Amino acid sequence: MNERFMNMMDACPIIAAVKDYNGLKKCLESESKIVFVLFGDILNITNIIKTIKESGRIAIIHIDLISGLSSKEIAIDFIRNNTEADGIISTKQSLVKHAKELGMFTVLRFFVIDSMAFENIKKQSETVKPDFIEILPGVMPKVIKRISSIASVPVIAGGLISDKDDVIAALSAGAVSISSTNPEVWFM
Repeated sequence: MNERFMNMMDACPIIAAVKDYNGLKKCLESESKIVFVLFGDILNITNIIKTIKESGRIAIIHIDLISGLSSKEIAIDFIRNNTEADGIISTKQSLVKHAKELGMFTVLRFFVIDSMAFENIKKQSETVKPDFIEILPGVMPKVIKRISSIASVPVIAGGLISDKDDVIAALSAGAVSISSTNPEVWFM
């Protein structure tokens, strides 16, 4: 895993997750050095990433949310060849594996909805070997603690984090970082 990425997380453990142009503009005013891109399409994703990269930040694209791209490995090739993105987020193991093969940062996203998720997270993180896993919702400290203890990679907590208490609870439970679409969280 890239030392620069971890140093940026250590310096500011809050990842700005942007879902529109207003959020993109606002996140560039924050201290967040890592940006998760949760919007865009094949026509504008290159410019979105260029804007983030020009500000000296790491840009990670949630590939599943980019309109016009399929859920096939060719979508990763397109992102790699046509943008300056540093990595991808996906719920799809095959896309994360392919991005990793291409030397991109990878985040495998999980929605924790029941107790079966624990074994699934452990198994998939060992098989796929992403750089990080992201669990949603991120407001479950006991769950974060358990997942952090069984996962073979660092955990990012995301979803529903809305205040300083949520951030502190997630980090104290073992998450290395939190991601949020809430601009108020970016400026804490």
